[in-house]
Amino acid sequence: MKVLIINAGSSSLKYQLLETSDASVLAKGVAERIGQEGAVILHTREDQKKTFDGHLENHKVAVEKVLSILTSKEDGVISSMGEIDAVGHRVVHGGEKFASSVLITPDVLDAIRSCFDLAPLHNPANMTGIEACTEAMPTVPQVAVFDTAFHQTMPQEAYMYALPHELYEKHKIRRYGFHGTSHRFVAERAAALLGKPFNEVKVVTCHLGNGSSIAAVKDGKCVDTSMGLTPLAGICMGTRCGDIDPAIVTFIMEKEGLDRHGVDDIMNKKSGVAGVSGVSSDFRDLFAASANGNERATLALNMFTYQCKKFIGSYAAAMGGIDAVVFTAGIGENTGKIREAAVEGLSYMGISLDKEKNAGVNYEADVSTPDAKVRVLVIPTNEELAIALETEKLVHK
Repeated sequence: MKVLIINAGSSSLKYQLLETSDASVLAKGVAERIGQEGAVILHTREDQKKTFDGHLENHKVAVEKVLSILTSKEDGVISSMGEIDAVGHRVVHGGEKFASSVLITPDVLDAIRSCFDLAPLHNPANMTGIEACTEAMPTVPQVAVFDTAFHQTMPQEAYMYALPHELYEKHKIRRYGFHGTSHRFVAERAAALLGKPFNEVKVVTCHLGNGSSIAAVKDGKCVDTSMGLTPLAGICMGTRCGDIDPAIVTFIMEKEGLDRHGVDDIMNKKSGVAGVSGVSSDFRDLFAASANGNERATLALNMFTYQCKKFIGSYAAAMGGIDAVVFTAGIGENTGKIREAAVEGLSYMGISLDKEKNAGVNYEADVSTPDAKVRVLVIPTNEELAIALETEKLVHK
Protein backbone atom coordinates (compact mmCIF):
# COMPACT_ATOMS: atom_id res chain seq x y z
CA MET A 1 0.00 0.00 0.00
CA LYS A 2 1.24 3.49 -0.86
CA VAL A 3 0.61 5.84 2.06
CA LEU A 4 1.22 9.58 2.06
CA ILE A 5 2.30 10.82 5.48
CA ILE A 6 1.50 14.45 6.33
CA ASN A 7 2.87 16.38 9.31
CA ALA A 8 1.50 19.91 9.07
CA GLY A 9 2.90 22.80 11.09
CA SER A 10 1.69 26.37 11.29
CA SER A 11 3.74 27.42 8.25
CA SER A 12 5.20 24.12 7.08
CA LEU A 13 4.15 20.75 5.75
CA LYS A 14 6.42 17.71 5.96
CA TYR A 15 5.55 14.73 3.78
CA GLN A 16 6.66 11.21 2.93
CA LEU A 17 5.29 8.73 0.44
CA LEU A 18 5.92 5.20 1.68
CA GLU A 19 5.34 1.73 0.30
CA THR A 20 4.29 -0.31 3.32
CA SER A 21 5.01 -3.72 1.78
CA ASP A 22 8.77 -3.16 2.08
CA ALA A 23 8.86 -0.01 4.26
CA SER A 24 10.55 1.92 1.46
CA VAL A 25 10.44 5.71 1.22
CA LEU A 26 9.54 6.62 -2.36
CA ALA A 27 9.89 10.35 -1.79
CA LYS A 28 9.92 12.87 1.02
CA GLY A 29 10.23 16.56 1.60
CA VAL A 30 9.01 19.68 3.32
CA ALA A 31 7.11 22.76 2.23
CA GLU A 32 8.35 25.75 4.20
CA ARG A 33 7.16 29.33 4.75
CA ILE A 34 3.59 28.57 3.68
CA GLY A 35 1.64 31.83 3.39
CA GLN A 36 4.85 33.86 3.56
CA GLU A 37 7.38 35.34 1.19
CA GLY A 38 10.15 33.00 0.11
CA ALA A 39 8.07 29.81 0.25
CA VAL A 40 9.94 26.73 -0.92
CA ILE A 41 9.49 22.96 -1.24
CA LEU A 42 12.54 20.80 -0.61
CA HIS A 43 11.92 17.46 -2.34
CA THR A 44 14.00 14.28 -2.13
CA ARG A 45 13.63 11.26 -4.38
CA GLU A 46 16.17 8.47 -3.90
CA ASP A 47 19.44 10.42 -3.61
CA GLN A 48 18.25 13.35 -5.70
CA LYS A 49 17.34 16.59 -3.98
CA LYS A 50 15.53 19.44 -5.66
CA THR A 51 14.18 22.80 -4.57
CA PHE A 52 10.92 24.26 -5.86
CA ASP A 53 10.38 27.99 -5.31
CA GLY A 54 7.10 29.80 -5.57
CA HIS A 55 4.40 31.35 -3.42
CA LEU A 56 2.39 28.83 -1.39
CA GLU A 57 -0.71 30.78 -0.42
CA ASN A 58 -1.97 28.22 2.09
CA HIS A 59 -1.73 24.54 3.05
CA LYS A 60 -4.21 23.52 0.35
CA VAL A 61 -1.95 25.04 -2.30
CA ALA A 62 1.07 23.37 -0.68
CA VAL A 63 -0.63 19.94 -0.74
CA GLU A 64 -1.63 20.43 -4.38
CA LYS A 65 1.95 21.40 -5.26
CA VAL A 66 3.36 18.38 -3.41
CA LEU A 67 0.95 16.08 -5.27
CA SER A 68 1.95 17.71 -8.55
CA ILE A 69 5.62 17.02 -7.80
CA LEU A 70 4.95 13.42 -6.74
CA THR A 71 3.11 12.72 -10.01
CA SER A 72 5.35 14.70 -12.38
CA LYS A 73 7.32 12.89 -15.08
CA GLU A 74 10.60 14.54 -14.16
CA ASP A 75 10.56 14.46 -10.35
CA GLY A 76 7.68 12.19 -9.42
CA VAL A 77 7.51 8.61 -8.19
CA ILE A 78 3.91 7.75 -9.11
CA SER A 79 2.00 8.15 -12.36
CA SER A 80 -1.16 9.61 -10.83
CA MET A 81 -2.81 10.52 -7.53
CA GLY A 82 -4.88 7.37 -7.92
CA GLU A 83 -1.85 5.40 -6.74
CA ILE A 84 -2.07 6.98 -3.28
CA ASP A 85 -4.11 4.49 -1.26
CA ALA A 86 -4.39 6.46 1.98
CA VAL A 87 -3.13 9.48 3.90
CA GLY A 88 -1.81 9.27 7.45
CA HIS A 89 -1.69 12.47 9.52
CA ARG A 90 0.37 13.12 12.59
CA VAL A 91 -1.95 14.86 15.07
CA VAL A 92 -0.28 16.06 18.24
CA HIS A 93 -3.13 16.09 20.77
CA GLY A 94 -6.06 13.71 21.05
CA GLY A 95 -6.88 14.55 24.67
CA GLU A 96 -8.76 11.78 26.45
CA LYS A 97 -10.85 11.09 23.38
CA PHE A 98 -8.40 8.85 21.51
CA ALA A 99 -6.39 5.95 22.85
CA SER A 100 -5.57 4.72 19.35
CA SER A 101 -5.38 5.88 15.75
CA VAL A 102 -8.68 6.41 13.92
CA LEU A 103 -10.11 6.83 10.46
CA ILE A 104 -10.96 10.50 10.03
CA THR A 105 -14.68 11.24 10.04
CA PRO A 106 -16.66 14.43 10.73
CA ASP A 107 -16.96 13.39 14.39
CA VAL A 108 -13.20 12.86 14.62
CA LEU A 109 -12.62 16.31 13.15
CA ASP A 110 -14.89 17.82 15.80
CA ALA A 111 -12.97 15.98 18.51
CA ILE A 112 -9.64 17.26 17.19
CA ARG A 113 -11.01 20.79 17.18
CA SER A 114 -12.10 20.38 20.79
CA CYS A 115 -8.42 19.79 21.70
CA PHE A 116 -7.26 23.09 20.17
CA ASP A 117 -6.96 24.64 23.65
CA LEU A 118 -4.67 21.80 24.75
CA ALA A 119 -2.31 22.21 21.78
CA PRO A 120 -2.89 25.68 20.30
CA LEU A 121 0.35 25.64 18.30
CA HIS A 122 -0.10 22.16 16.86
CA ASN A 123 -3.68 20.92 16.48
CA PRO A 124 -4.95 23.82 14.34
CA ALA A 125 -2.03 23.25 11.96
CA ASN A 126 -2.68 19.51 11.91
CA MET A 127 -6.33 20.23 11.09
CA THR A 128 -5.26 22.49 8.24
CA GLY A 129 -3.28 19.60 6.75
CA ILE A 130 -6.27 17.28 7.01
CA GLU A 131 -8.61 19.80 5.40
CA ALA A 132 -6.12 20.49 2.60
CA CYS A 133 -5.81 16.78 1.80
CA THR A 134 -9.59 16.35 1.93
CA GLU A 135 -10.00 19.07 -0.70
CA ALA A 136 -7.24 17.68 -2.90
CA MET A 137 -8.11 13.97 -2.48
CA PRO A 138 -11.76 13.77 -1.37
CA THR A 139 -12.15 10.01 -1.96
CA VAL A 140 -8.88 8.86 -0.36
CA PRO A 141 -9.22 7.49 3.20
CA GLN A 142 -7.38 9.47 5.87
CA VAL A 143 -6.16 8.39 9.30
CA ALA A 144 -5.24 10.46 12.36
CA VAL A 145 -2.34 9.09 14.43
CA PHE A 146 -2.09 10.91 17.76
CA ASP A 147 1.10 11.70 19.69
CA THR A 148 -0.86 11.33 22.91
CA ALA A 149 -2.66 8.05 22.18
CA PHE A 150 -0.01 5.58 23.40
CA HIS A 151 0.11 7.32 26.79
CA GLN A 152 -3.63 6.92 27.43
CA THR A 153 -2.91 3.64 29.26
CA MET A 154 -1.31 5.51 32.19
CA PRO A 155 -3.02 4.86 35.52
CA GLN A 156 -4.69 7.78 37.30
CA GLU A 157 -1.95 8.11 39.88
CA ALA A 158 0.50 8.76 37.04
CA TYR A 159 -1.53 11.20 34.97
CA MET A 160 -3.43 13.23 37.56
CA TYR A 161 -2.06 16.46 39.04
CA ALA A 162 -2.60 17.37 42.70
CA LEU A 163 -4.88 20.28 41.83
CA PRO A 164 -8.54 20.81 42.75
CA HIS A 165 -10.41 17.99 41.04
CA GLU A 166 -12.92 20.35 39.48
CA LEU A 167 -10.11 21.75 37.29
CA TYR A 168 -9.68 18.30 35.82
CA GLU A 169 -13.42 17.89 35.40
CA LYS A 170 -13.85 21.30 33.75
CA HIS A 171 -10.67 21.65 31.69
CA LYS A 172 -9.16 18.13 31.55
CA ILE A 173 -5.92 19.36 33.14
CA ARG A 174 -3.78 16.22 33.48
CA ARG A 175 -0.64 14.58 32.13
CA TYR A 176 -1.01 13.51 28.50
CA GLY A 177 2.51 12.93 27.21
CA PHE A 178 3.82 13.23 23.67
CA HIS A 179 6.08 11.46 21.16
CA GLY A 180 3.82 8.45 21.73
CA THR A 181 4.22 7.10 18.20
CA SER A 182 8.00 7.08 18.65
CA HIS A 183 7.89 5.55 22.14
CA ARG A 184 5.67 2.72 20.98
CA PHE A 185 7.74 2.05 17.85
CA VAL A 186 11.05 1.72 19.68
CA ALA A 187 9.52 -0.20 22.60
CA GLU A 188 8.17 -2.79 20.16
CA ARG A 189 11.57 -2.99 18.45
CA ALA A 190 13.23 -3.41 21.86
CA ALA A 191 10.98 -6.37 22.65
CA ALA A 192 11.94 -7.95 19.33
CA LEU A 193 15.66 -7.44 20.01
CA LEU A 194 15.24 -8.92 23.48
CA GLY A 195 13.44 -11.91 21.99
CA LYS A 196 10.37 -11.37 24.17
CA PRO A 197 6.70 -10.63 23.49
CA PHE A 198 5.89 -6.92 23.63
CA ASN A 199 3.41 -7.56 26.44
CA GLU A 200 6.09 -9.17 28.61
CA VAL A 201 8.83 -6.53 28.68
CA LYS A 202 9.61 -3.54 30.88
CA VAL A 203 11.60 -0.80 29.14
CA VAL A 204 12.41 2.87 29.60
CA THR A 205 12.36 4.66 26.26
CA CYS A 206 14.34 7.90 25.94
CA HIS A 207 13.29 10.04 22.97
CA LEU A 208 16.04 12.66 23.05
CA GLY A 209 16.01 15.47 20.52
CA ASN A 210 15.39 19.21 20.52
CA GLY A 211 12.19 18.14 22.22
CA SER A 212 12.80 15.25 24.61
CA SER A 213 10.61 12.89 26.57
CA ILE A 214 11.05 9.66 28.50
CA ALA A 215 8.44 6.92 28.96
CA ALA A 216 7.98 3.85 31.12
CA VAL A 217 6.55 0.95 29.10
CA LYS A 218 5.41 -2.13 31.00
CA ASP A 219 3.81 -5.18 29.41
CA GLY A 220 3.14 -3.30 26.17
CA LYS A 221 1.52 -0.29 27.84
CA CYS A 222 2.78 3.15 28.79
CA VAL A 223 2.52 3.55 32.56
CA ASP A 224 4.22 6.94 32.90
CA THR A 225 5.89 9.62 30.78
CA SER A 226 7.80 12.81 31.41
CA MET A 227 5.87 15.37 29.33
CA GLY A 228 2.64 16.62 30.82
CA LEU A 229 -0.37 18.70 29.83
CA THR A 230 1.97 20.24 27.26
CA PRO A 231 5.35 19.29 25.76
CA LEU A 232 7.04 21.76 28.14
CA ALA A 233 7.29 19.34 31.06
CA GLY A 234 9.91 16.70 31.88
CA ILE A 235 13.64 16.96 31.29
CA CYS A 236 15.22 20.19 30.09
CA MET A 237 15.37 20.31 26.29
CA GLY A 238 16.82 22.44 23.50
CA THR A 239 14.93 25.63 24.40
CA ARG A 240 12.29 24.33 26.86
CA CYS A 241 12.84 24.48 30.60
CA GLY A 242 11.25 21.15 31.53
CA ASP A 243 10.08 20.62 35.12
CA ILE A 244 10.49 23.67 37.38
CA ASP A 245 8.93 24.93 40.60
CA PRO A 246 5.55 26.22 39.35
CA ALA A 247 5.85 29.28 41.58
CA ILE A 248 8.76 30.42 39.37
CA VAL A 249 6.19 31.37 36.71
CA THR A 250 4.43 34.04 38.77
CA PHE A 251 7.76 35.10 40.31
CA ILE A 252 9.23 35.84 36.86
CA MET A 253 6.04 37.59 35.75
CA GLU A 254 6.22 39.92 38.75
CA LYS A 255 9.97 40.56 38.66
CA GLU A 256 10.24 40.99 34.89
CA GLY A 257 6.89 42.69 34.33
CA LEU A 258 5.72 40.02 31.89
CA ASP A 259 2.29 38.77 30.91
CA ARG A 260 1.54 35.08 30.35
CA HIS A 261 2.71 35.26 26.75
CA GLY A 262 6.02 36.72 27.81
CA VAL A 263 6.77 34.11 30.44
CA ASP A 264 5.56 31.35 28.12
CA ASP A 265 8.03 32.61 25.51
CA ILE A 266 10.86 32.39 28.05
CA MET A 267 9.99 28.85 29.13
CA ASN A 268 9.43 27.47 25.64
CA LYS A 269 11.89 29.37 23.45
CA LYS A 270 14.64 30.85 25.62
CA SER A 271 15.29 28.20 28.26
CA GLY A 272 16.61 24.63 28.22
CA VAL A 273 20.24 23.96 27.34
CA ALA A 274 20.24 27.07 25.13
CA GLY A 275 19.24 29.29 28.04
CA VAL A 276 21.63 27.67 30.50
CA SER A 277 24.61 27.66 28.16
CA GLY A 278 24.04 30.91 26.31
CA VAL A 279 25.56 29.08 23.36
CA SER A 280 23.02 27.03 21.43
CA SER A 281 20.29 24.42 21.57
CA ASP A 282 22.42 22.24 19.26
CA PHE A 283 24.32 19.65 21.28
CA ARG A 284 27.16 19.63 18.77
CA ASP A 285 27.76 23.29 19.58
CA LEU A 286 27.53 22.54 23.30
CA PHE A 287 30.14 19.80 23.14
CA ALA A 288 32.47 22.06 21.15
CA ALA A 289 32.04 24.93 23.60
CA SER A 290 32.49 22.61 26.58
CA ALA A 291 35.72 21.24 25.09
CA ASN A 292 36.95 24.85 24.84
CA GLY A 293 36.34 25.44 28.52
CA ASN A 294 32.87 26.99 28.45
CA GLU A 295 31.58 26.12 31.93
CA ARG A 296 27.96 27.00 31.18
CA ALA A 297 27.95 24.65 28.18
CA THR A 298 29.35 21.90 30.41
CA LEU A 299 26.68 22.66 33.01
CA ALA A 300 23.91 22.43 30.39
CA LEU A 301 25.13 19.02 29.24
CA ASN A 302 25.44 17.79 32.81
CA MET A 303 21.94 18.99 33.68
CA PHE A 304 20.48 17.21 30.66
CA THR A 305 22.11 13.84 31.34
CA TYR A 306 21.48 14.09 35.11
CA GLN A 307 17.78 14.57 34.51
CA CYS A 308 17.73 11.66 32.05
CA LYS A 309 19.33 9.47 34.70
CA LYS A 310 16.76 10.50 37.31
CA PHE A 311 13.86 9.55 35.08
CA ILE A 312 15.44 6.22 34.13
CA GLY A 313 15.92 5.37 37.81
CA SER A 314 12.47 6.51 38.91
CA TYR A 315 10.73 4.63 36.12
CA ALA A 316 12.69 1.48 36.91
CA ALA A 317 11.45 1.81 40.48
CA ALA A 318 7.86 2.41 39.34
CA MET A 319 7.89 -0.73 37.18
CA GLY A 320 9.71 -2.93 39.69
CA GLY A 321 12.80 -3.28 37.52
CA ILE A 322 13.46 -3.07 33.78
CA ASP A 323 14.75 -5.21 30.94
CA ALA A 324 16.25 -2.40 28.86
CA VAL A 325 16.86 1.30 28.41
CA VAL A 326 16.28 2.53 24.85
CA PHE A 327 17.79 5.66 23.31
CA THR A 328 16.23 7.14 20.20
CA ALA A 329 15.69 10.38 18.18
CA GLY A 330 18.37 12.80 17.00
CA ILE A 331 20.44 13.05 20.19
CA GLY A 332 19.63 9.61 21.56
CA GLU A 333 20.57 7.86 18.33
CA ASN A 334 23.66 9.85 17.43
CA THR A 335 25.40 10.96 20.62
CA GLY A 336 27.28 8.25 22.46
CA LYS A 337 28.55 10.68 25.10
CA ILE A 338 24.98 11.52 26.12
CA ARG A 339 24.03 7.84 26.37
CA GLU A 340 27.12 7.07 28.43
CA ALA A 341 26.52 9.93 30.86
CA ALA A 342 22.80 9.13 31.18
CA VAL A 343 23.47 5.58 32.45
CA GLU A 344 26.71 6.27 34.33
CA GLY A 345 26.44 5.06 37.93
CA LEU A 346 23.49 2.75 37.24
CA SER A 347 25.50 -0.46 37.54
CA TYR A 348 23.52 -1.28 40.69
CA MET A 349 20.51 -1.76 38.38
CA GLY A 350 22.40 -4.23 36.21
CA ILE A 351 23.41 -1.74 33.52
CA SER A 352 26.89 -2.17 32.08
CA LEU A 353 27.83 -0.19 29.00
CA ASP A 354 30.35 -1.25 26.37
CA LYS A 355 31.86 2.23 26.10
CA GLU A 356 33.93 1.51 23.01
CA LYS A 357 30.99 0.12 21.07
CA ASN A 358 28.63 2.81 22.33
CA ALA A 359 30.94 5.59 21.13
CA GLY A 360 30.62 4.61 17.48
CA VAL A 361 26.98 3.58 17.19
CA ASN A 362 24.25 5.57 15.42
CA TYR A 363 22.26 2.56 14.21
CA GLU A 364 20.17 -0.18 15.80
CA ALA A 365 22.42 -1.93 18.31
CA ASP A 366 22.82 -3.35 21.80
CA VAL A 367 25.66 -1.35 23.40
CA SER A 368 25.74 -3.28 26.68
CA THR A 369 28.50 -5.59 27.82
CA PRO A 370 27.66 -9.31 27.40
CA ASP A 371 27.07 -9.83 31.13
CA ALA A 372 24.71 -6.85 31.62
CA LYS A 373 21.38 -7.78 33.19
CA VAL A 374 19.69 -4.66 31.82
CA ARG A 375 20.36 -3.97 28.15
CA VAL A 376 21.11 -0.53 26.72
CA LEU A 377 19.72 -0.31 23.20
CA VAL A 378 20.07 2.27 20.44
CA ILE A 379 17.02 2.11 18.17
CA PRO A 380 16.47 4.73 15.46
CA THR A 381 12.88 5.87 15.54
CA ASN A 382 10.72 5.88 12.44
CA GLU A 383 7.53 7.73 13.23
CA GLU A 384 6.59 8.03 9.56
CA LEU A 385 6.73 4.27 9.07
CA ALA A 386 4.75 3.75 12.27
CA ILE A 387 2.08 6.17 11.02
CA ALA A 388 2.01 4.43 7.63
CA LEU A 389 1.55 0.99 9.20
CA GLU A 390 -1.19 2.29 11.50
CA THR A 391 -2.90 3.84 8.48
CA GLU A 392 -2.65 0.64 6.47
CA LYS A 393 -4.09 -1.40 9.34
CA LEU A 394 -7.12 0.85 9.76
CA VAL A 395 -7.82 1.19 6.05
CA HIS A 396 -7.72 -2.60 5.61
CA LYS A 397 -10.21 -2.99 8.46
